[in-house]
Amino acid sequence: MADAELSVSFAGPLVTFQDGGRPGNMRYGVAASGPMDRLAFDAANAALGNEPGLTAIEVSLGGLMLVCSKGSLTVAITGGDFVVEHAGQKTNSWTILTLRQGEKLAIRAGKAGSWAYLAFAGALATDDWLGSQATHSTSGFGGGAVQAGRSLVISDTEVRDDRLGDIAKPEFIPDGPVRVVIGPQDQHFTSLAIEHFTSATFSVTDAYDRMGMRLSGPALELDGALSIPSEPIVRGSVQVSGDGVPTILLADHQTTGGYPKIATVIYCDTDSLAQLRAGQIMRFVSITGQQSVDEVRNFAIRRKQYLEEVSIARGSFEQRLMRENLIHGFIED
Repeated sequence: MADAELSVSFAGPLVTFQDGGRPGNMRYGVAASGPMDRLAFDAANAALGNEPGLTAIEVSLGGLMLVCSKGSLTVAITGGDFVVEHAGQKTNSWTILTLRQGEKLAIRAGKAGSWAYLAFAGALATDDWLGSQATHSTSGFGGGAVQAGRSLVISDTEVRDDRLGDIAKPEFIPDGPVRVVIGPQDQHFTSLAIEHFTSATFSVTDAYDRMGMRLSGPALELDGALSIPSEPIVRGSVQVSGDGVPTILLADHQTTGGYPKIATVIYCDTDSLAQLRAGQIMRFVSITGQQSVDEVRNFAIRRKQYLEEVSIARGSFEQRLMRENLIHGFIED
């Protein structure tokens, strides 16, 4: 094993270092942070054969450009439908490739999705905070933002030729209305507001970052309560301010809040929700608490199976050839 160095020639806003997050600190006022799309992040590490939660780079729509200035290493790119350019060749995200000295890698926004993940066959050296390299974007604590001119050092690198190629995308991600459990402060909204929330369409606004996603749609009228005593908030909480505008809280959400929460997005819909772009249309559908438990349990089983499958090495080039039927017929003279 050896070290590799990557020079950052360009990095857009909100391109940050993220690991699996720092859970267990919300009681101290510290958000867990971590990846916006947790499944895509985990898939990148699994496809490389890495330990779960190893630090990667989260790439926003602003994009990222790197040059390998020393050594060689294999990397995985997952997330939304991004465009990947490497060594003069263009492909899409959900792929594994090897970067060699002098080669360039560019990850740019493509047809869909807001976040991509660049994972490394090696350990990325960056700052940590409270035992985690996950970046809290508002404070900058953790690994921090990736900035142009910075040199990234990856230790214990490997070239993993047995893993090169496309990464299977998860096929069990729901494609439909965002599922929510109504509450916990639905009593502070008029019955018409609840009806509008589950029947009308909303669009994602430009007020969208790692902390939350502000929506545009019908005003959700409060029933006389502009605020409540501050209480804990979770990822997926749909908080409504005094003007009736809903905001969905995401990875870097505050730990407590005093605006009423009309609903909570269930765990298995938060990743696909985070991949929406400004201007995209969305709807909510209400399910019961027990239904949400059942859905999340089923999702956890399929998620585990998927990550186990993508973690299996393909084998060397020679081994792959041996597995293929390269003869499709014969011709008699």
